[in-house]
Amino acid sequence: MGNSNKHFFIYKIIVATVLTTIFFACNNSSKKSDKKVFNLNLDQGLTTLDPAFARNQYALWMINQLFNGLVQVDESLQIQPGIAKRWEISQGGKIYTFHLRNDVYFHDDPLFKNGKGRKVVASDFVYSFNRILDPKVASSGAWIFNDKVNTHHGFTAPNDSTFIVSLKRPFTPFLSMITAQYCSVIPHEISEHYGKDFRSHPIGTGPFKFKYWKEGEILVLLKNEKYWEFENGHRLPYLDAVKATFIPDKQTAFMDFIKKNLDFFNSIDGSYRDDILTKSGKITSKYRNKFKLITGPYLNTEYLGILVDSNMAIVKSSPLKYKKVRQAINYAIDRKKMVKYLRNGIGTPGHAGFIPKGMPGFDMTEVKGYEYNPAKARQLLAEAGFPNGKNLPEITLQTITSYKDLIEFVQGELNIAGIKCQVETNQGSSLRELIAKNGVNFFRGSWIADYPDAENYLSVFYSKNYVPVGPNYTSFNNKEFDKLYEAVFFETDNEKRFKMYRKMDQLVLEEAPMVILFYDQLINLYQNNITGISTNAQNLLTLKMVKKGD
Repeated sequence: MGNSNKHFFIYKIIVATVLTTIFFACNNSSKKSDKKVFNLNLDQGLTTLDPAFARNQYALWMINQLFNGLVQVDESLQIQPGIAKRWEISQGGKIYTFHLRNDVYFHDDPLFKNGKGRKVVASDFVYSFNRILDPKVASSGAWIFNDKVNTHHGFTAPNDSTFIVSLKRPFTPFLSMITAQYCSVIPHEISEHYGKDFRSHPIGTGPFKFKYWKEGEILVLLKNEKYWEFENGHRLPYLDAVKATFIPDKQTAFMDFIKKNLDFFNSIDGSYRDDILTKSGKITSKYRNKFKLITGPYLNTEYLGILVDSNMAIVKSSPLKYKKVRQAINYAIDRKKMVKYLRNGIGTPGHAGFIPKGMPGFDMTEVKGYEYNPAKARQLLAEAGFPNGKNLPEITLQTITSYKDLIEFVQGELNIAGIKCQVETNQGSSLRELIAKNGVNFFRGSWIADYPDAENYLSVFYSKNYVPVGPNYTSFNNKEFDKLYEAVFFETDNEKRFKMYRKMDQLVLEEAPMVILFYDQLINLYQNNITGISTNAQNLLTLKMVKKGD
């Protein structure tokens, strides 16, 4: 037995032992086989379980099982009550008053009195929201409240059941914004006790409670027996536990799914895609009826980001500082071919703006992006002083392993156009850190909606959202854009607001701080015995209503 096999064998023993211990501790009278465990794999790892740092998909998924906020979205991305049972908006959209349920409790923890989770009160939201803004915490979500909430007394709790938010000015997407996992409620005594280690000691109010996390190997969540939501008179959730593994190779994880060791498999990529999907995106005869294939809109824009602030040394020394070079890159890529052959038709070629297909206000006829036009690319290169790429320094494009095939396709397209490009592959967490520090000037990125409003996408280009304050990873700065972005806060008419969004999107496209590759499409696989699946265009994994048959 080789070292890797030994490691895997030991890992299996650890998993089995942990789960057996957990289940028998949970209910000594029950047999392990009676428990309904939902198994999934997080191939890119998990960085945190702290809502203040809920900035990537797998963190969002797990945090969504452990925590709740004031409001939540349904399958149609409509806002529904959460811990707030109702709310009023006053003073022309500047004051939001939330009335809280009185039956929501934090998960049990030894730090609470008698070890029992206490009731959630309005001051818990004051604490949780102020924590997001606290510079000492350095939350990656601070930007969502920055420049929106009154500096003093922005969050107040006149009594245990009333929570008030005071905005500097009206912000129409506010309710959508606070559906983001950043805005989950947490208990101050647990957070303050653990500090930064709250990431691995999460206590929330969600349908599942934290039990065990051996980073890179296994995460176990157990059913919250006191959860506050019901479905048809039945207290949620139906599942007894959620178990996540961290197999980094998606092809290996897919084989686990085929063996029914996993109940769920997210997204299909790599060399095995053609085995599962036809070029038109249908399931192949080999796997027909073997599992459920669920597709739908997905608010995720896949793109290449380009640093454009020429005051930065990394930009000064790069040909990407020239707008015409960035525009040439945009024209040089055949996105239709990319989606057809490398994505098996899953997704829509990115010929419009940053706002993705499926988002209210999206209109490909109104926002004109870049179609494949190699002649135009060569013309722009010549105008920039690099005819046929002559004297154009080589550029480096950073990506992660799971997108290497796509990025190597881009590399080939750019080389054909005379743009010499090399590809560097990084680990996901390392690349995210580099991007968040403006440490890389050409990178593959994706923006998944934090909340279902196009403002969320345009915030990526607002000058006041420069990193580390916010997610302006390209350092884009345009006065006309900023003026429109600030004006849209006051606009309550949706059609007028969408028109302003499209104008901003067009402004960004003209300056080309990014290359839109494609708008993603949700594609998830479930075993046939899984029911109660909730899907929405945010691809936000929601397991509270899932049932697992025998």
